[in-house]
This record gives sequence, C-alpha cells and structure tokens, in this order.
Amino acid sequence: MKTNEKHSAFETNLDKNQANYAALSPITFIQRAASVYPTRTASVHGNTRYTWAETYTRCKQLASALQAQGVQPGEAVSILAPNLPEHFEAHFAVPMCGAVLNSINIRLDAEAVAFILQHAESKVLITDKEFSHVVKEALTHLDQKPLVIDIDDPYWEEGELIGELTYDAFLKQGDENFTPFDVQDEWNAITLNYTSGTTGDPKGVVYHHRGAYLNAISNAISWGMGQHPVYLWTLPMFHCNGWCFPWTVAAMAGVNVCLRHVRADHIFNLIKQEKVGYFCGAPIVLNMLNSADDTLKAGIEHSVNVMTAGAAPPASVIAGMENLGFNVTHVYGLTETYGPSVVCAWHEEWDEKTPEEKARLKSRQGVRAPMLDGLMVADPITMEPVPQDGETMGEIFMRGNLVMKGYLKNPTTTKAAFEGGWLHSGDLAVWHADGYVEIKDRSKDIIISGGENISSIEIEDVLYRHPMIQEAAVVAKNNEKWGETPCAFVALKDLDREVTKQEIIEFCREHMAHFKTPKEIVFGPLPKTSTGKIQKFLLRDRANSADDQQG
Repeated sequence: MKTNEKHSAFETNLDKNQANYAALSPITFIQRAASVYPTRTASVHGNTRYTWAETYTRCKQLASALQAQGVQPGEAVSILAPNLPEHFEAHFAVPMCGAVLNSINIRLDAEAVAFILQHAESKVLITDKEFSHVVKEALTHLDQKPLVIDIDDPYWEEGELIGELTYDAFLKQGDENFTPFDVQDEWNAITLNYTSGTTGDPKGVVYHHRGAYLNAISNAISWGMGQHPVYLWTLPMFHCNGWCFPWTVAAMAGVNVCLRHVRADHIFNLIKQEKVGYFCGAPIVLNMLNSADDTLKAGIEHSVNVMTAGAAPPASVIAGMENLGFNVTHVYGLTETYGPSVVCAWHEEWDEKTPEEKARLKSRQGVRAPMLDGLMVADPITMEPVPQDGETMGEIFMRGNLVMKGYLKNPTTTKAAFEGGWLHSGDLAVWHADGYVEIKDRSKDIIISGGENISSIEIEDVLYRHPMIQEAAVVAKNNEKWGETPCAFVALKDLDREVTKQEIIEFCREHMAHFKTPKEIVFGPLPKTSTGKIQKFLLRDRANSADDQQG
C-alpha cells in the first residue's frame, strides 16, 4: 500500500467546478423565495404589503441604483432606520451589488454616527426622517459626506427629508432586471456591525457571506421554524443584522411584520392581527410584555414562539412569558458571533418538571447552535477546559463559521480576540454535567468579597423575583473589610407603593446565602446603553463615589 501519495482516489479528478460548487451567500434565499413563492406576502408595514416577487424586484432596483452611483464591491453602504421594509431590502440589495451593509444603531448620538460613517468610509447613507436631526448634525462632522437617501415613510409624519432624493425615487433609477453580484468567495464581507462602545469608540465587526448564510439556517433549525413563519420585528435590524433573521425569514419564505417602535400595545395588537408566530427580544422587552395590562394580553389563541438573548434573562421573566402561553427559547451570542450561536436546546423529558424548574433550565445559555463548530468554558490563561461540575468558573470560548472575520482596521484587537485559536467572549460561566453553559458574570462584573466570588447575575435573578422590582443591576462596591460587597440598584414597578431597603435585603437573605446578599440598595432608574443594556460601569462609579466605603 502506498502511504506517501498526496491524494486518494476521492481527491483525484474530482475538483470543484461551476456545476458542483457555489459560494454560500444569503442572497440565494431571496432569489428562491421570489421564484418559488412570488405571490406570497414578504413584508407588512401598516397597510402596505409587498410580495416576495415585488420585494426581490425592489432589491434589484436598489442594487442597480447603488452601482450606478459608483458604489464598488467591498465599499460600505450605511442605513439608519427602524424595522421597515426598506431596512429588510437593504440586507439583500447592498450585497447584491457587492457592497457591505452597515446598519447603524438608531439610538446613537450624532457624534457616534459620524464616527461610524467616517470609520466605515460609507459611500451612501439611507436614513429615515425620524432621525433627520441626528443625521444632519452627524454630517457636519464629516469632510467626506456620503450620498444621503431619505426613507419617506407615509406612516410617520415627524422629522424632515434631508437627502438628495427619496428611497422610492432612488429605486426608480435602478434596473429591475439587474443581475446580482456573483459572490465568488464566501469569505467576502457582507455586513459591518459596530459594538455599542460604552467605554470608548465602537469596534466594527465584519461578517462574511458564509457566516450569514449558516447562522440564518442555524436560527431556523434551533427554533424548529417551518415554512412561511410570520415574524414580528421587535428585535432591531441594526443589532447583529437582526440576529441574521432577515436572511432566515427569506430562507423560510416567511412574512416580515414591521414595527417602528417597540411598545407593548403595538406588539400584542400585531400578534393578534397578523397571527404572529415568532419574535425575538432582550429580557427587558419580555419584562415589558409581562408587565403590560391584562386587556392587551387577552385574545391570543395561537402558538407564539419567543427567542430571547442579551443580558442573562432571570428565570422569573421566562416564567412570566410562559404563563402567557408563549414558548421561550433562550439563546446566547455576541456581535462577534452573528448574534445567536449558543442555544438552550430543550429536552422532552424536561416537560415533566415544574414551571419553576423549567424556567430555571431555560435561563441557562445552553449548548452550541447547529452551525457553531466549537464551544467551551475554559481558564482564560491556560485555555484548559474547566470541569463540567456546574461550579467551576471559566470564560466562554467559541470557534467556527459563526465567528466574525475580525474588527475593521483593528488588527491588534482582532489578534487578541482570537488568541489561542478561539474567540474570547469575556463572559464568565460554569459548565454543567449535561454540557450546558450557564453565564455567571462578565469578567469585569464578578464581585470578590472576602475571597469569595459572588455572581452579580445570581443576585439579580433573586431581585427580579421580588413582586415590586421592575429592573435590577448589581455591582461591586469597595469595602475596607471585605474588599468588595454587592450593591444593588433597583427600579420599582409602582412608585406609589413604599418599598424599603431593608425589605429587599431581607427578601434576598431568604433566597440566597447571606454573604451574597446586597449590603446596599439604591432606588431609581437604571442608565442604559443605546442597545438597552444596563451600563454597569456607571453604576460602579456611582456605588463607589460615596465618601464612606467602610460598610
């Protein structure tokens, strides 16, 4: 037997060619949807409805118009808009001309928007008139200004048109018979997403066609999503490209139910009106729905599936949604992993458990999603996996096709993120015996009190069980005796009812080890980032600004 041959028979004269190989790209999803289901509804916005054939035509027109404006393959096209049909179309049209879509967080201020436009070197900015005041100011900071295209939404009266022309007028310049860009290399960039940048300038995370394609399919598999799902856009499309769900909905030839503002009445009304079967949202959105008036919740008689991620959702929040009859799937990921790359996959034998036990199981982050190659909890220094004992803390690491290309124009940070051949998440977790990962804290949020590691998330989980607490965040407060002690910041549901600090401390003592109980309770609204995440670094500053740190 010859052992030194470089290729076996299976690798000889069996090369890739045009007939048997194509680069993976989510562009193919909309092409299939328009071809197979041309008359099915693709998007709903107010009284406006577009079919898949109409949507694909509009995408071709936009791609053609962008190309005619001189947008070259590999250049950035930015969009600043709510969850509208135009935003969905941009997810296909921009890569269809070979360009890279940069969806900007609509909650950012003018300075941050200007930074992104400059850093991305955006050639075109598509913007909604709701954000005209921010965009106008942002443009004053730029020497090289992009071409500005206005979305003139007929259902929105405020703001002004500030661009060279409207989106619809721009589409008319395009060719509806345009031939989409032929993606030869699936490693080519498809989108650019900036992290929230709470402690400095945001980092530009670059996605490739392969990852976008695979995570779109991974989403559908993780959720057991069948053909023609009706999907409500409660999750911002600017956030990890809506967790890749624009491409998922196209792959499944579903319906995009658009939503400008995330409000409980709008969400419940659309769920009933459009028979919505799926929506995504951070725990803060689920908390808002749980707290809504019972009259809004009444009348939902079909199955509704919820996917949640972001901050680790308290078990009580999940239990509240399930009490409404909604089925919750918990996922976990980062901007750097195309959104969801870990899923709390459900086991049928868990159906027999109590509602409290089920909610506790669902609050774990879970196992790798179908298209993620590697997931581990390991020592961040040695990279050795921790024991799967549910107690030993380590950092979460991921690797594979659902990991970004890297950070735009930032090789040093990119190299550090991939040190050791894994993506460093910065999240601290334990690994359970069944292989499920459970986050205990961000590495910078762990509280070390008297040599004991205390998880702020564990304390927050207890606080959320208190019937009067709407939101909670726990940070470390410096203490001369213990080093650090937990300090809890809470926002109440009902400001008219008095709740004392001692009452909350006693509640915590009843539900956790006494050394973990917060020593201090601070009432008031919690500061949040532009993506709705609680800004713990501001709370840490506030907790430690007092003169008396003795405790």
